[in-house]
Amino acid sequence: MKESILDVLLYLFEHYFTDEADLLRDRDSLQTGLLQAGFSPAEISKAFDWLDGLAEQRPGQAATRTDGPIRVYAGPELDKLDNDGRGFLMFLEQHGVLDAAQRELVLDRAMALDQEELDLDDLKWVVLMVLFNQPGSEAAYAWMETQMFADEPEPVH
Repeated sequence: MKESILDVLLYLFEHYFTDEADLLRDRDSLQTGLLQAGFSPAEISKAFDWLDGLAEQRPGQAATRTDGPIRVYAGPELDKLDNDGRGFLMFLEQHGVLDAAQRELVLDRAMALDQEELDLDDLKWVVLMVLFNQPGSEAAYAWMETQMFADEPEPVH
């Protein structure tokens, strides 16, 4: 089975970072759990590097603007994100789920994944992980979680 950083991140997110999980686990115990789950040490290391990059780039509390300039994608971003993914990010920003700084963080973390292309479902997971890591984004995280796990997602108001 071809593992990716995203596979490791999703496993961590689903098993350690949600519900009543003990978030104070150290890296060694997380790594041991991932090894026992069958992930390779190389992919585990890359996933921890990805999470470190997410933690280092936590944006400040910027004002949310929905009337700002439009984001223009170029080069590798166009190669990795299809029209659906780019449109989804625009939708989230226009409806106040993401602000411009968070959108850029999502893009940075999406580009840091070891996949040539990211489908919409994978991008949604990246958005969810970024929002989970953003102080003050609890409502946006809850809405995004509903969109991912509900049988019929609710529209943004």
